[in-house]
Amino acid sequence: MHDPDHEHDETHKAIPSDLALRVTALESLLVEKGLVDPAALDALVETYEHKIGPRNGAKVVARAWTDPSYKTRLLTDATAAIAELGFGGLQGEHMVAVENTPTVHNLVVCTLCSCYPYSVLGLPPVWYKSAPYRSRAVIDPRGVLREFGLELPQDTEVRVWDSTAEIRYLVLPQRPVGTDNLSQDDLASLVTRDAMIGVALALASPPSGTP
Repeated sequence: MHDPDHEHDETHKAIPSDLALRVTALESLLVEKGLVDPAALDALVETYEHKIGPRNGAKVVARAWTDPSYKTRLLTDATAAIAELGFGGLQGEHMVAVENTPTVHNLVVCTLCSCYPYSVLGLPPVWYKSAPYRSRAVIDPRGVLREFGLELPQDTEVRVWDSTAEIRYLVLPQRPVGTDNLSQDDLASLVTRDAMIGVALALASPPSGTP
């Protein structure tokens, strides 16, 4: 991984075209045989991409930014605090929240496989499951962050958290300065999936086109 954007592009391009064709062919066959409803399949993908995170996780972060007591509960028992907002279930059990501060930055990886909190962050990015990220995030976390475009001060401690089948992590990013007047919805729009994994910071302002 040399440049994060380039890496992401290369990762997607690395998917063999024949594999994509096979997936499409398999889906068409299942639909033709009446085993899969294409509308239901589209709804499932839509749910995981947009409803079951990363918007869920963004709402958790925004709540923690604006409610000190909730933040305390989140850092004490993330599973229970996340459940308060109605999020949980499959691969959302045994959650641990780790907080970024001016002196500490947290990075999440799963070195053995690709354990990931689907109910909070949605579908995992391809690079999260890749061997280079899984190995280098532990060996050279600063280098990995640099390749994602995140250059941290030398005096910032980088802590790497290894997810397992028993424990999954959520990074609580630092709240951007100058956001005191934003609503929780606007604050949630600042929180990206990458920020909750730890390879990026929260956005400085809401993306253009945000309601």
